Amino acid sequence: MANDTRTEQDSLGRLELPADVLHGIHALRATGHGGIAGRHVHPELIRAYGTVKLACVQTARAIGAWDTRPQHADALERAATEMSEGALSRHIIVDALQGGAGTSLNLNVNEVLANRALEILGLQHGRYDVISPLDDVNRFQSTNDTFPTALRVAAIRLIHKLEQALVGLQESFQRKEKEFDRIVKIGRTEYRDAVLTTLGREMSAYAEAFNRDRWRVYKCEERLRVVNLGGTAIGTTLGAPRRYVFQVVDTLRNLTGIGFARAENLVEATQNTDAFVEVSGILKACATNLVKVAADIRFLSCGPDGGPAELILPPLQAGSSIMPGKVNPVVPEAVTQAAMLMIGYDAALTSAAGAGHLELNPFMPLIADCLLTSLDLLTRAVSRFQSHCIDGLTADAARCRALVRSATATATALIPRLGYARVEALVKTARERGLGLLDACLGEGLLTEAEFDTLTSPEAVCRLGSPEGPA
Repeated sequence: MANDTRTEQDSLGRLELPADVLHGIHALRATGHGGIAGRHVHPELIRAYGTVKLACVQTARAIGAWDTRPQHADALERAATEMSEGALSRHIIVDALQGGAGTSLNLNVNEVLANRALEILGLQHGRYDVISPLDDVNRFQSTNDTFPTALRVAAIRLIHKLEQALVGLQESFQRKEKEFDRIVKIGRTEYRDAVLTTLGREMSAYAEAFNRDRWRVYKCEERLRVVNLGGTAIGTTLGAPRRYVFQVVDTLRNLTGIGFARAENLVEATQNTDAFVEVSGILKACATNLVKVAADIRFLSCGPDGGPAELILPPLQAGSSIMPGKVNPVVPEAVTQAAMLMIGYDAALTSAAGAGHLELNPFMPLIADCLLTSLDLLTRAVSRFQSHCIDGLTADAARCRALVRSATATATALIPRLGYARVEALVKTARERGLGLLDACLGEGLLTEAEFDTLTSPEAVCRLGSPEGPA
């Protein structure tokens, strides 16, 4: 039936679309040559684009551009608000990876907002003589200033979520620091027994690492708050009134509550994407800490019978189809994979940022996909690491104590009392006779058990420096 379709025209010709869809001919053409990524644009970027478009409409209205058509401006503001709330995301059909520096997404957004505004006015989709995706929705704008601005909005919002997740993980390790503060254990370097420490001290080191990540991530907002909105195509503000250029970022700041500022050099801000590389590098540092700490947790829980087994992970699922009773460290392993994948996204983002040319980087869609996906990955990994692993972590204090009493690594703790030469001989005797260090001490009559325990107590192990150092 004729009413089931509508016809739209662009510079390449005419196409028929279903009458009820909100996207238009530009989005249809963009999807016609196949989605390379095989997935749609990140939903947070779509919501952020709605916010940017709302700021643009409101600013244009404030300088009088909609004075003769206030109802149309009302409808557009309502449509942009709906997009910013996620209500229109399903209508953005273009692929996450697209040529044209994100033009396909901007055109898709323009069409959806125009057709939704027409719906609000009670008019049929495609009545672009009333509200045009290009002349009205895209007024005073370009893909080249709206896309990177929307990316910054989306990234900052996701950064806030990652920061809160890191706070939770840091606090979880701090709780374990207090819980394990009196459990003395063997410290290890290069996978070999070293000197004594406590489980609490190990947990404190992890807490501090993620505290550092938390503050680095928090500072990422400063690196992203300078935007080129109002610069239009290449930062020269072509097609945008002076009053609009000076006001539009203020409007965006008021809408988002984020301290956005207009770039002093809009041409430079349109050309270069190194800020995204810097932020991705900070995320990579966080991923690196996740890989390292997850590996430590896996090692310290290794066993339960043939390894250190100083830590006990929450048992979440059966670990083997053939070995009864086996339970694997599935959460640390999944967290490690997420972090490794994020490091791969950083490499792709870095390549894309370096491949920009002259006035524009055509690979903004890849930068956006890598950055926003990285933020999602890390936020979920950090949250899951906390809730499904660290919060439920327990210590085998008896196992730690037994290893301390038997291991020759404990020897360093005895030097203040016995001296290096005597302890060295003691270690040799213990190894030759197959004895633990405590048993060797007792057999040689060098220390009582109480004296041994005092020298290897949490207070002695955690003391800042030795009270019996050289004069």
